[in-house]
Amino acid sequence: MSPHNTKKEDLLTALSADEIRGLTSAEASARREKYGANKLKEKKKKTNLQRFIDQFKDAMILILIAAAIVSFVVACVEGERKEFFEPILILLIVVLNAVMGVMQESKAEKALDALKNLSAPHARVIRDGAEAVIDAADLVPGDIIKLEAGDFIPADARLLTSVSLKSEESALTGESVPSEKDAAAEVKADAPLGDRNNMVFSGCSVTYGTAAAVVTGTGMNTEMGKIANLLDSEEDSQTPLQQKLAQLGKYLGVMALLACAIIFVVGVANGIPVMEIFMTAVSLAVSAIPEGLPAIVTVVLSIGVQRMVKKNALIRRLPAVETLGSASVICSDKTGTLTQNRMTLVRAYLDEGNVTEDISDHNSDKIKDLLTLGTLCCDGSVVFHDDREEHIGDPTETAIVYAAHKNGMPKDDLNARYPRLAGIPFDSDRKLMTTVNQMDGKNIVIVKGAFDMMVPRCIKGDMEAARIMCESMSENALRVLAVAYKEIDEIPANPTSEELENGLTFVGLVGMIDPPRPEARDAVTVCRGAGIRPVMITGDHVVTASAIARDLGILREGDRAITGAELDAMNDSELDASVEQISVYARVSPENKIRIVKAWQRKNQVVSMTGDGVNDAPALKAADIGCAMGITGTDVAKGAADMTLTDDNFATIVDAVREGRGIYSNIRKVVGFLLGTNIGEVITVFAAMLLWHKSPLLSMQLLWINLVTDSLPAIALGMEAVEDGIMNQKPKPKDEGIFAHGLGVRVVLQGLMFAVLTLIGYKVGETVTGLIEGGQTMAFMVLALSQIVQAYNMRSDRSLFKVGFFTNRTLNLAALASVVLVGLLLLTPIGTVFGLVTLPAKLYLLGLGLILVPLVVMELSKLAGLIKHRH
Repeated sequence: MSPHNTKKEDLLTALSADEIRGLTSAEASARREKYGANKLKEKKKKTNLQRFIDQFKDAMILILIAAAIVSFVVACVEGERKEFFEPILILLIVVLNAVMGVMQESKAEKALDALKNLSAPHARVIRDGAEAVIDAADLVPGDIIKLEAGDFIPADARLLTSVSLKSEESALTGESVPSEKDAAAEVKADAPLGDRNNMVFSGCSVTYGTAAAVVTGTGMNTEMGKIANLLDSEEDSQTPLQQKLAQLGKYLGVMALLACAIIFVVGVANGIPVMEIFMTAVSLAVSAIPEGLPAIVTVVLSIGVQRMVKKNALIRRLPAVETLGSASVICSDKTGTLTQNRMTLVRAYLDEGNVTEDISDHNSDKIKDLLTLGTLCCDGSVVFHDDREEHIGDPTETAIVYAAHKNGMPKDDLNARYPRLAGIPFDSDRKLMTTVNQMDGKNIVIVKGAFDMMVPRCIKGDMEAARIMCESMSENALRVLAVAYKEIDEIPANPTSEELENGLTFVGLVGMIDPPRPEARDAVTVCRGAGIRPVMITGDHVVTASAIARDLGILREGDRAITGAELDAMNDSELDASVEQISVYARVSPENKIRIVKAWQRKNQVVSMTGDGVNDAPALKAADIGCAMGITGTDVAKGAADMTLTDDNFATIVDAVREGRGIYSNIRKVVGFLLGTNIGEVITVFAAMLLWHKSPLLSMQLLWINLVTDSLPAIALGMEAVEDGIMNQKPKPKDEGIFAHGLGVRVVLQGLMFAVLTLIGYKVGETVTGLIEGGQTMAFMVLALSQIVQAYNMRSDRSLFKVGFFTNRTLNLAALASVVLVGLLLLTPIGTVFGLVTLPAKLYLLGLGLILVPLVVMELSKLAGLIKHRH
């Protein structure tokens, strides 16, 4: 049974409800036991302990733990205290990584909490034959509730009686204008939410009129509850970056285990002691794992978040920064996102002379007369607080009042000059409102309302010309009201429509619209230039949505605009076949929005969804990245989104996308830098074991390089300025790997270069000093310092001579700090803890020459075109 499609008598019978006496307290209590409290259920959240444990599911971390365990076992067997330094150091790094991960995810999910807070706290209900105010949580199906202007609606309910009722449902349906409600309306069974005029919905509010209604749904069985269910069922999906790093960890893990197995076989075959082989295996595992990568990527993303806050974009989840930079489709809500969410009078038509005029702050006298009549026939008002204006009442009325104010005719002044003597309120049957005002000593009846209802009541005026103009305005998505008047001698004691709303003189029309944001048009243009497809998804009517979309450049020649009903008629395969041609979706439901997002995702597109209402929340969560509006956005939307635009400016998305692309580019540089060094370390240890059956680097030395020496330049590399022309590139495909455009090949070749340089350093050091520790010290110096030089090479695909060697001040400081830290081990007694020794001066000079080789090699590669700059 659909409440909106059932006769109220039948509905009352089905609910065992009494319209006059309401439910008894005993019956209400029994139903509360059956249906539960009128509250939204809450999804159980992870504890900090669960989040901490989740950090250890990463393949890279598991391999490090295994390495620590092996190192600990060897230390126990060897029985030397200093041997415990390695496993303790490794475990310390693992725990620090886990703590950082928990801190990153510490912001709990707030969407359902916000939905719960939207529920009205109290309700006026008839119980035991008397009206009472009770907690909204105690409402049950079958309760009779009373509503009036200003009330939050506490549950879904079918109207029993209504007088001029209007309900603000923009958060639920996306409509910018309050919906007119009518208890007597006949509604089709398949009518969308926004067209169910005989229903009111939980979490919305009454803006005008009064009503009595019978509760049909409470708690999770309301439309708001269905959205809560949708949010609950939409699991947080991993961003592309998270997926790639997880995959990378698995590949590195397999590579490390395979290398360890080969080393073990070679070691046993050559008679090397088992404990020594185990320690070499630990070195290999440590060299293969870029321990600092997850933490450094987090830091780089955090730095990006700081930048984006300055550009009015607040990030809720760090990896979402990269995803936004990859966005190829932006599904945007219309009301409040692309438009200003405020009805504005833009055009007026005068019957006298068939004159049309755009509304400004200096309209003609005749248009001012029209605005005067319209304002006098309005209950809405506009209040000014310093530089801010507040619109109170029906948005269509406040649009007229504000237009008059701009023309130097404040409503209070007009009311004082032409006082209201009588009136007939607006109702949805007549679709008219009437006032009687004393104007220049005469009693003037002013009638304002729908043009079609006005036509038969006018005896003067060119109604055919007005009809053509009304249709023209409507086609341009304007909401049109007609204004007429007549003079009467005496004011009736009880004014009726028959007395006052006939024999009128038609004055003209006023057309209003929720206008596009001025900056949205430019933002759409930039999005298209960046290869991003903008799509409008709204609860508004298709004509209005299409006009706004056409004006903004979203709906272009050959594109389609469809309704939610048409979308419901399509199965998923039909939607998939059409989705690339559809630019506007109108009169949609929350379920529709998720279908649209997922249809684009099935096309391997990275989908961003922007919105501000409760109705946007499920799709915001289902999208690859959700963007909520900070000022007009509901708490529900903000809780479900990955990012909040603090200035509600669609154009802010363009800056956020640019920043996101820059951050992803920097992360590729960081990953390339760190993995190039890691591959160099693996090849160095592996090759030395095969050639000389010795490890050229201890695991402690490798950890120092990976976590101390490399980390600072890597972070600084992540702070590189966004390169010019990044918004002229197409979005990267969803399945594009992080090593695309030759980065993977370059990483391997750079790793080989590091390995060759390090092995040369090791062999020369061992030969000159006659000590394996001498070779390891030389290898440590060459590997650590050549990687600092490589950080500069990774700044850009262009030559450093064009970019500028020292233009990244942060990298200069990081490189200096890393050199000092390496020098601390090479030139002070601290180095002995890490197995290092003092070298002859000539070896330090040779090391300096080897360190500069990567700079020469990379510059020559760029000059020869082996490394190409993306345009």
